[in-house]
Amino acid sequence: MSKVILVTGGSSGIGRAIASYVNEKNNYVVYGSSRNIKKLDDVAFMPIELDVTSEKSINDCVEKVIKEYGKIDVLINNAGVGITGPLEETPNSEIEKHFKTNLYGPINLIKKVLPYMRKNNSGLIINITSIAGYIGTPYRSIYSAGKSSLDIISETLNMETKDFNVKVVCVAPGDYLTNISQGRFHSPVIKGSTYQHKYESSLKKMNQNITKGANPIKVAKLVNKIIHLKNPRKKYISGSFIERFGIILKFVLPQRFFEYLVLKLF
Repeated sequence: MSKVILVTGGSSGIGRAIASYVNEKNNYVVYGSSRNIKKLDDVAFMPIELDVTSEKSINDCVEKVIKEYGKIDVLINNAGVGITGPLEETPNSEIEKHFKTNLYGPINLIKKVLPYMRKNNSGLIINITSIAGYIGTPYRSIYSAGKSSLDIISETLNMETKDFNVKVVCVAPGDYLTNISQGRFHSPVIKGSTYQHKYESSLKKMNQNITKGANPIKVAKLVNKIIHLKNPRKKYISGSFIERFGIILKFVLPQRFFEYLVLKLF
C-alpha cells in the first residue's frame, strides 16, 4: 500500500507547495489541510479540513484519514502564523493565539498520530520550523520562541520514539516567497512609542525579505527527498547562503559581535 501523508497548512505557501509536489511526484495518498476547505477547491491532492488550534478538529481530521486508509505514514506539521512587534507592546491575547497555532497545534497532532505510528512500528514526522528559531532578530521574539521550542521538542521526541521506528525531522526554512506577511499579526506601530522608528524600519525590512524570497518549491523538493531517505538527518536548513552562514556565525563569533551584526541588518 502506498504511503499516506498528512500536510497541515496546505492552502498556501510552503504547505501547498509540499502537498502539491509530493502528490505529483509519487504514487502516495497526500492530504493537505486548511481551516477553510474552500481554499483547497483547485488542488490535485486530497483536501481535508483542519484547525490546528482545536483539539476536536485535530481528532476529527486524523480519525477521518485513519478511517479511510488505516494509517498515517508521514505527518508534516507546516501550519503556522507569523507575529511581529516589540515584546512590551505585543498583546498577550495574540501571544497566546500564536503559541496555540505554532506550538500547541503541532504537539497535539503528534500526540494524536503517534499511537497509530507506534502500532505500525513505522512513521516519519517532519516539523517545519524556521531559521528564526536559531537566530533571534528584533521584534520577532515570540515567533522565534515558538519555532525554537518546536525544534527542541523534535530533537527530544526523536530519542523517545526510536524504539518504535518513528523518526522526527526538523526542516528550518529561511525567507521564502509566501503570503505569511499578509496573515501575520503586526503589533501596531505606535506613534510616539520608544520603539516606533526602529520597529517601523525593521518591519519594512522583514517584508522586503519575504518579497525577495525564493520559490517554496525548493522546500517541497527537500521534504520529498527526506520522505524517501532511510535514515534522514534530524535537522535540515533551507535558505540563502547568508541565512545558513548566519547560523554558523552565531556559534563561532563572540556573542556581542554577532548581536552587532544582527542589529546592523535589522
